[in-house]
Amino acid sequence: MLEDTSFAIHPGQKKDDRNDEFHDIGNAHTIRHTDNEIFVSTDSGELAVRFYRKDIVRFVYNPFKKVSIGSSPALELTPEKVEMKVSEDGDSILAETHALSIKIAKTPIRISVADAHGRELLNQGVKGIGFKYNGEVICHNTMETDDHFYGFGEKTGYLDKRGEKMTMWNTDVYAPHNPETDALYQSVPYFMVLRNGEAHGVYFDNTFKSSFDFRTEPDTYSFGAEGGQVDFYVMAGPGPKEVLEQYTALTGRAPIPPKWAIGYHQSRYSYESEQEVRELAAIFKEKNIPLDAIYLDIHYMDEYRVFTFDRDGFPDPEKLVRDLKEQGIRLIPIVDPGVKEDPDYSIYQEGIQGDHFCKYIEGNIYFGDVWPGNSAFPDFTDKKVREWWGEKHQYYSDLGIEGIWNDMNEPAVFNESKTMDLKVMHRNDGQPKTHRELHNVYGLLMGDATYNGMKKQLNGKRPFLLTRSGFAGVQKYAAVWTGDNRSFWEHLQLSLPMVMNLGLSGIPFAGPDVGGFAHDANGELLARWTQVGAFTPYFRNHSAIGTLRQEPWSFGKKYEEIIKKYIELRYQWLPQLYTLFAEAYQSGTPVLRPLMLEYPNDKNTQNLNDQFMIGDNVIVAPIMQPSVEHRVVYLPEGDWVDYWTDEVFAGGMHHLVKAPLEVLPVFIKQGTAVSLSEVRHSSEAADNKRYLHVYYKENSKTNFKMYDDDGKTFGYEIGEYCQKSFDIEVANGEVSIAVTVEGDFKPAWREIDVVIHGAPELTNVVVNGEIKKAEKNTEKTCTIHL
Repeated sequence: MLEDTSFAIHPGQKKDDRNDEFHDIGNAHTIRHTDNEIFVSTDSGELAVRFYRKDIVRFVYNPFKKVSIGSSPALELTPEKVEMKVSEDGDSILAETHALSIKIAKTPIRISVADAHGRELLNQGVKGIGFKYNGEVICHNTMETDDHFYGFGEKTGYLDKRGEKMTMWNTDVYAPHNPETDALYQSVPYFMVLRNGEAHGVYFDNTFKSSFDFRTEPDTYSFGAEGGQVDFYVMAGPGPKEVLEQYTALTGRAPIPPKWAIGYHQSRYSYESEQEVRELAAIFKEKNIPLDAIYLDIHYMDEYRVFTFDRDGFPDPEKLVRDLKEQGIRLIPIVDPGVKEDPDYSIYQEGIQGDHFCKYIEGNIYFGDVWPGNSAFPDFTDKKVREWWGEKHQYYSDLGIEGIWNDMNEPAVFNESKTMDLKVMHRNDGQPKTHRELHNVYGLLMGDATYNGMKKQLNGKRPFLLTRSGFAGVQKYAAVWTGDNRSFWEHLQLSLPMVMNLGLSGIPFAGPDVGGFAHDANGELLARWTQVGAFTPYFRNHSAIGTLRQEPWSFGKKYEEIIKKYIELRYQWLPQLYTLFAEAYQSGTPVLRPLMLEYPNDKNTQNLNDQFMIGDNVIVAPIMQPSVEHRVVYLPEGDWVDYWTDEVFAGGMHHLVKAPLEVLPVFIKQGTAVSLSEVRHSSEAADNKRYLHVYYKENSKTNFKMYDDDGKTFGYEIGEYCQKSFDIEVANGEVSIAVTVEGDFKPAWREIDVVIHGAPELTNVVVNGEIKKAEKNTEKTCTIHL
């Protein structure tokens, strides 16, 4: 039709192969350095090296202009003053701290990083850093035979990601999650490399759609993005826990959640009326099944308008919240980012008048179709908008609500791309950037707005936020659930490495929808999944509209009793879990851990997907197939005690264990301890006693910490906590326990019963130098009252 116009000779009809060519960073030219920075001009642009700590170094390369030292919203750490020694010869530049050694070859530029002992962390071979003229950037590094790769946030598949190729692009994925499903809701462009028992970390601070390739070449891996800079951090380790400390120092650590947030939560899409919610709570109370929270999905709103209640279904939400709280139950409403286009709707009015919504560069508002229909979306990249959105949560806090559930915040839009137009121009606090660049941080910044808004409204109480979407650093604001899974055994199996890798990505508060969200569950699947959920940091049963109900009693008495048993077990283990959440806050170490985190030198743990640890001394090995009552369990070095029977199993080997439907295999390492409590109907119920279970091992020493605080406020940040430290030594038939206390908080519980498992006829139990009388409980246990 246009062949008789100048369009016929349009140059764009011929493919320009130049945009698809890889261009090397080239050679080094001028070099300058300051106290902890080095700048190198290159054939194509500029390379910068910056130390953030002696054990954390950042590399930034811009192929087209001088580098930008700005960073994404994930970053928390400001550079410390680092003692750096720089030298140069004809071939290379060398920069050293007390923990790292950086060598930059000049012709062409190739980077190598080693630790202070000469252990190579990162090395570039034939290929190094490069770019394409279409804006893509890439970084190639050599991959050793013994390298194993972990982290990457929320990804399906096995624990070890060697051999995988992954994309970071937050995506609403309702279709079944399979091992090849990529990408999902979260983008965490970070990974840990384990090599011969030692570890280092790499964080790629680029918010564009990015990719990580450990598949294409046998001896090289790469990461890159569709735009922006090559901007990555190397963390020295040398152990996996040290890498997590370093990475969470960079991107922030999770606050200690309120105690009620780590109890059992019940949800469904949807509980559609106040009456249904009250009846649900009454059944939990009647059946004496513990419960801490009930969720309200989108049907609670007035035609899906956020910051509203449907007054037909929920005539008095304030009284509902108050009545539930009196029973120890919180109400958690869903809040999506889409604001219904409605000139009579106050939130929409404020958004228009305050210029709070996402716009194109030409100034017109972007509208997309979501649950309320045509909707506008707050521009969370603008501080003013984040503050406005946070303030709007007073609507919920005034009702007594303390927890919020963010969904659809990729942002999801009902169109072919599944998201916002990439041409939308975000304000980005005065540095405008397109949605193409900032898509992956939209959910993170919504989390920032929501969490900090609720924190201001709650007058010192800790808010709880659950999010579907996020980026690196999301742990500062929210717990993460793994999205719209299915009631499939395979999805139960997938959930373990997903939650383990989330933990290895600095996100300790995570878990799947117990029982599966979509499809129909059954009693056996729900029972086995609840057993896993009892030890998952985030523990919520959630199911979709149109599926079978899956509350604990939904499949008959047989299954109800088993499900109740494991919900009660969760409450017995709350002291141990809470102590581990405090450890995550202090060091970044996750609550739920792959065995490789504790046993990095044990090759049997490096891709172990169907077992996990709680802390450093508890192994959980669930059954995740139908009609199965036996499984192989791998126990690493040491001796391990069956939690239920006190039977002892040798470590460093595999065991075939029996686990009928009512049994979840759990093993405690000999020579260690765990802290438990009595069963309560919610975390709000009186907590009067602790049980310190010590697993006897002759000639052993261990230190065990028992942490507590008020579980509600941020007082723990200023010393208002109680941490009891138990130094336990067993020798010559005597158990010696030295107890010290740190912190100003006085817990409600005063009694501690020390239960010693597997001890012979004891001659003495000595506590802080005082001999205590041990009472025999069973053939295998005795108790000392403190």
